[in-house]
Amino acid sequence: MNETLVTVVGNAATGVEFRETATGPMARFRFAATPRRWDREKQQWADGHTSFYTVWAWRALASNLAGSVSVGEPLLVHGRLKVREEERGGQRRTFVDIEAVAVGHDLGRGTAAFRRAVRAEPTPTARPAPGEGGAEGSAAPSPEIREQAAELASVS
Repeated sequence: MNETLVTVVGNAATGVEFRETATGPMARFRFAATPRRWDREKQQWADGHTSFYTVWAWRALASNLAGSVSVGEPLLVHGRLKVREEERGGQRRTFVDIEAVAVGHDLGRGTAAFRRAVRAEPTPTARPAPGEGGAEGSAAPSPEIREQAAELASVS
């Protein structure tokens, strides 16, 4: 499959618009990327032309975006580039979209604190009691995980 995958560094230009649809959660926002270059004559940084994209996200990524991204925040967006042309008001216009695969804060321009999203688990037919072990995804951590957690807690 020939898809154009891109990674763009820029800022959220609008807030995230979130909707529940028949096919699941959907989110979109406008994203601005402005290249900067060093102007040797003026001895200062100069901004280039700003490119705007509409970023689309689905399912868990859409839900996480809605709770994590605000206007102006520095981001990295990775996804499939889609260019489309439409006629609006008698004028032909070009729109550039990115169907996001991953979105994250640009840690070169600030800090972030990651929180794992809690997912609803499907109702299993038979689940072992906590501490009995069992299949992957069991509620009780393995003894090795408990030991590693205890070591990390004693270090900090």
